[in-house]
Amino acid sequence: MKSLSFILFLFVIACQPTQKPADQESQALDSARVESPDWMNDAVLYEVNIRQYTPEGTFNAFAMHLPRLKDLGVDILWIMPVHPISEEKRKGSLGSYYAVQDYQGINPEFGTMEDFRNLVTQAHDLGFKVIIDWVANHTGWDNQWIYDHPDWYTKDSTGAIIPPNPDWSDIADLNFDKEPMRRAMIDAMDFWLEEADIDGFRCDVAWGVPRDFWEDARASLDSIKPLYMLAEDEDHPALLEYAFESNYAWKLHHIMNDVARGDQTAQAIRDYFNEMDEDFYAPGSFPMQFITNHDENSWAGTVQQRMGDAADAFAVFSFTVPGIPLIYSGQEAGLNKQLAFFEKDEIDWSNLEKQSFYKQLIDLKTANQALWNGDAGGDFNLLETNNNEQVLAFTREKDANKLLIILNLSDRPVVSDIKFGVQEEFEDVFEEGTLRIGEKESIELQPWEYKIYKRL
Repeated sequence: MKSLSFILFLFVIACQPTQKPADQESQALDSARVESPDWMNDAVLYEVNIRQYTPEGTFNAFAMHLPRLKDLGVDILWIMPVHPISEEKRKGSLGSYYAVQDYQGINPEFGTMEDFRNLVTQAHDLGFKVIIDWVANHTGWDNQWIYDHPDWYTKDSTGAIIPPNPDWSDIADLNFDKEPMRRAMIDAMDFWLEEADIDGFRCDVAWGVPRDFWEDARASLDSIKPLYMLAEDEDHPALLEYAFESNYAWKLHHIMNDVARGDQTAQAIRDYFNEMDEDFYAPGSFPMQFITNHDENSWAGTVQQRMGDAADAFAVFSFTVPGIPLIYSGQEAGLNKQLAFFEKDEIDWSNLEKQSFYKQLIDLKTANQALWNGDAGGDFNLLETNNNEQVLAFTREKDANKLLIILNLSDRPVVSDIKFGVQEEFEDVFEEGTLRIGEKESIELQPWEYKIYKRL
């Protein structure tokens, strides 16, 4: 949905009061936060770009990859918008997935509703959960709502319906002051749980929609089945109190890019965690960690373009810091091109060069409760080194399970003195050998090298 100017716009607007503030005071709920389903505890997300996944670009063709993804070990399939795309004012020949023509329809480019139901059933049979992208902030320009209910949209002083901002010219802004529109939107979300048995939503531009709408929607959805909700947002923690389990760790992601380019050092990551408000994440909530996604790939660059030789180190980092990790379509195949957003531009699956690497990381997360999500996971503790500009060292600990992670986040070799404060013995997770540590130990690391140890 986004262009480069959108990305720049997002960082400006996300910190400002919006037209429909997501952090406005909510009157929707006064009960305790809903509990996340247990299947969220050790889950890993996988974002599915149906259009670009196969030559056919259909649900049925994607289903052929389910056994491979099962072997990879991912748990939740986040499928980018499945709805028909508006033709009026569309960008490119195929349009943006995020210009929704019909909230209860299926994009014929991908198949039929029956095809989608079959995909969900096959995924469930293999143990996956399935969430879909939901676009509540706006619709396409030929959505039936525009014709039947033009009063449901935001208008300018002349009475003309307007986009959320000029750059988003292919979409029309919804007016959340209109209660009938809110009810229709929640009914449409309920529809997908009842008719297709999906397991939740990733909510586009969640920051642009009032908090009380999301809380009303969550209450309705929870009455149908337990689910997972991911907000495209970072600056409105109130959304995590009752409506969503997760948001985006955008700031940390961009620090990673800066460190990989040499514009910042590992100290910036330490500062990020040290400065984070410990109450930012409501009980049971947690960030989504990522080194790429559909926006980053199409508009900011590939993993290789942004991170180069640092990519694997930051993948390890994203799987071991607090939060749920994300893998984007093609990431396990070393996807090294920016996929066109409004056209057909399929992924090359001829070399699954990163499949075993990500399988190792997923197996590591699943096998170690210290790395699980939210309250199910362990404490995160940064360790002091004499090379804080280059080295990031930390532990994750839950009951008897403790992991030690050490990363050289620079393009230079380093010998770093790390202050552990205790005497313990660890085994190397990826290689043969053990590590006995005392109050302080010297660790030698090559450029962008990472070490992960598990306490014996």
